[in-house]
Amino acid sequence: MAAGAAVSLAERAYQAIREEILRGQLRPGTALSRRRLARELGMSVLPVTDALRRLEGDGLVESRARAGTRVRVPEENDVRELYELREALETQSARLFAERATPGQRAELRRLAEQVDSLFARMEASGHDPAFRFTVHDRHVQLHMHIAEHAGSALLRQMIERNHVLILNWLFDVAGRRTPLPPRFHAELAEALVSGDAARADVAMRAHVRYGLVEVSGQLSALTTPEWRERRGSQAGARRSAFAGRSARRRKAIS
Repeated sequence: MAAGAAVSLAERAYQAIREEILRGQLRPGTALSRRRLARELGMSVLPVTDALRRLEGDGLVESRARAGTRVRVPEENDVRELYELREALETQSARLFAERATPGQRAELRRLAEQVDSLFARMEASGHDPAFRFTVHDRHVQLHMHIAEHAGSALLRQMIERNHVLILNWLFDVAGRRTPLPPRFHAELAEALVSGDAARADVAMRAHVRYGLVEVSGQLSALTTPEWRERRGSQAGARRSAFAGRSARRRKAIS
């Protein structure tokens, strides 16, 4: 019974912290104190520690020696590798959907795409309401998972989920300040996929994902908290000073 309760608390902590990250309430670079989180969640430190370990496995949290645990700060290389993986997985998913989806599944994709475009347009007009942004990106994930679900490959769908491709993309979008999407951005993607032409679906999804890479890469500076930017700057300054000191000592030794 006690073991079951501990598992339940760890799951509750995981879901609560994860949701705050995905909603943008815990921004990249935010320090995560186990004791503070345990106090806020009304539990001991142990289930919180388990939850943070799981979130680190998800790629949402990172721990560093003598620096503690914080919400993961994506670097440019992280973003590039993420989108390379996403492109490989989702273009194949798009090809298979184009070949295998039923008429009903194609109609549902059209409906979801129109809805997502409408929600993104409303989000851009309504400003930065975190709750509404969360709703928009939740529906966006549903659209992409609809494609994966009906591509007819359970393994491919599992790989997309396991690698958290969509979830990490969601994190970047929530935290960033993305520019307005082109008109009918998702509707045009859907039209390519429902056409039944696998090559056309491949090209459309590839362009869709690469647009996201350019957009997110351009917003990296907005993804971090001011505190993290200051800390990164001070750490970089300290590294430069240490390097300069070592270089000066070497020059002195040589002379």
